[in-house]
Amino acid sequence: MNNYQSTNRDAWNKRVATHLTSDFYDLEGWKAGKTSLNAIELELLGDVNGKFILHLQCHFGQDSLSLARIGAQVVGVDLSDEAINAARSLNEELGLDVEFVVSDVLELIGKIGQKFDIVYTSYGTIGWLPDLNQWAETIAHYLKPNGKLVFVEFHPVVWMFDNDFEKIEYSYFKDEAIVETSTGTYADSNASFEKTEISWNHGLAEVFHALEENGLVLKSFDEFDYSPYNCFLGMKQLEERKFIIEKHGHKLPLVYSLTATKK
Repeated sequence: MNNYQSTNRDAWNKRVATHLTSDFYDLEGWKAGKTSLNAIELELLGDVNGKFILHLQCHFGQDSLSLARIGAQVVGVDLSDEAINAARSLNEELGLDVEFVVSDVLELIGKIGQKFDIVYTSYGTIGWLPDLNQWAETIAHYLKPNGKLVFVEFHPVVWMFDNDFEKIEYSYFKDEAIVETSTGTYADSNASFEKTEISWNHGLAEVFHALEENGLVLKSFDEFDYSPYNCFLGMKQLEERKFIIEKHGHKLPLVYSLTATKK
């Protein structure tokens, strides 16, 4: 799947303008001081004041900039040049000092010279990557000794279902690449643009093995029966930043989190 990078970059470039004006990202509320970070990752990150953080697959930089607002020194990375352009503009507008780099995560080694206290990546990231061993190798490369990975992701069980969460459509395990063409985006299903995307499902064992094989020691792991985002069809809000798939109630794991440290 040699063209996955250009195909996915195009898909994410098409999303940027819609995402910047969407209620989903609430850019004006965020500019006024609201954090884009959720309770799950904030607890795992702990006090980041003065910490050097590498944020992988940062989209247009909201979380990167939220981390900078609470004292972190941040470098954000994303495949989409349009997203990084938007992130740089927001960084300048808010008078912050985040560095943003355009790169596929799997091609990042050598593009940034420093090492980091924390590597952070969250929500809808690894599905765009064909090789988790390379992903984990990149994380290990950029962590200082005893540095920490903070990873929050949608649960692989979620990606087994069709869009309506009616039936199992995809394998839990990494199989062939999934190539799909659709209109709209999770932040605005009525958006009129069409995009093609290439993704892969990655089960939990695949994630754990990749980290272990690259010298990263699992320190915590949790699963959650809710999502902080209203990003799937048929969701019901329980409270602020807590949504479930209404027809399945609390039966499905929607998100998992883990931390790991570099030996």
